[in-house]
Amino acid sequence: MTATMNLGPVDIFWAFIMLSSLQPIVKQRWTQASRRLLIARLERKRRSRVILLAHRQETMSFLGFPLARYIDVNDSEEVLRAIHLTDPNVPIDIVLHTPGGLVLAATQIATAINRRKGKVTAFVPHYAMSGGTLIALAADEIVMSEHAVMGPVDPQMGQYPAASILTAVEQKSKDRLHDETLILADQAVKAIHQVHDTVRDLLRGKYPDALASNLATTLSEGRWTHDFPITFDYAKELGLHVKSDMPPEILDLMALYPQPVRSLPTVEYLPGRRVAEGARGATAWQA
Repeated sequence: MTATMNLGPVDIFWAFIMLSSLQPIVKQRWTQASRRLLIARLERKRRSRVILLAHRQETMSFLGFPLARYIDVNDSEEVLRAIHLTDPNVPIDIVLHTPGGLVLAATQIATAINRRKGKVTAFVPHYAMSGGTLIALAADEIVMSEHAVMGPVDPQMGQYPAASILTAVEQKSKDRLHDETLILADQAVKAIHQVHDTVRDLLRGKYPDALASNLATTLSEGRWTHDFPITFDYAKELGLHVKSDMPPEILDLMALYPQPVRSLPTVEYLPGRRVAEGARGATAWQA
C-alpha cells in the first residue's frame, strides 16, 4: 500500500514562504563559515593572528534615512581584546576596510598596535580612510593593493573640517564672530595639534624624526579634502613604507563581505589565544 501526499496551492504557498524566510539565514551562516575557514587558512599560512576591521561604506536605508558603519568604541574594545588574547611574540595581521570613524576609538587601536612587541602588518585591500589610515600608520608594515587608497587624518569638527574652520575665522575680524565660533576655532586648533602629535608618535622609530614630523603635518593639517585618496604610488612618494604584495586570501575575504541584509560584526577573529612556541617560533592554538 503506497501513501501519497497531495499538496494543494495553499500548502505550496506556505512551503515557499518558509523556504524563502530561511534562505537569508542559511546564506548568512554559510558566508560566516566561509570567512572563518579563510581566516584560519591565512593564519596557518602566515603563522599570525588575523583581525578584520571591516565596514561597508555603501549605506542601507531605514525609513528613508541612510545608515552606515564606522569605527566606534565597540570596535576598539573587540580589537583590543583580540590583541590581548595574542602572545606578544605572535605577529598580527590587521585587515582594514573602513571609511574611518571616532578619533578616540581609532587612536586606542593604533596605540595598542604601536606598542606591540611582535610584528604588525596592516593590509589595505580597497580603502582605509581617516581613522583607518591612522591605524595603518601604527603598523610596522603597510601592504596596499595596487588600486587601494588611504586618506588624510585631519580632524573633523562635526560637519566641518577643523582646518576650514580656522581658515574661515582668519578671514573675519574677531569682533564680528560669535562666541560659539571662537570656541569652535579654539577646539579646532587643539584637535589638529593632538592628531599631529599622535601621528608623529606612531611614526617615531619607524621613520627618521624629520620625516615623521613632516608626514604628521602633511596628513593632519588639512591641505586636502578629507576624502582625498592617497594611492599606493602617492603613499610611496610621501615617504611611507608601503608594499604591494597582497595575499590573494585577503582579496577573497573581501568578497565574503557583501552589503548585509542584517547586521554583521565589524571586527572578526577566531577565538582562542595564539602563543609562540619552539625555536622556530611555531604558533600553538589554544582554545
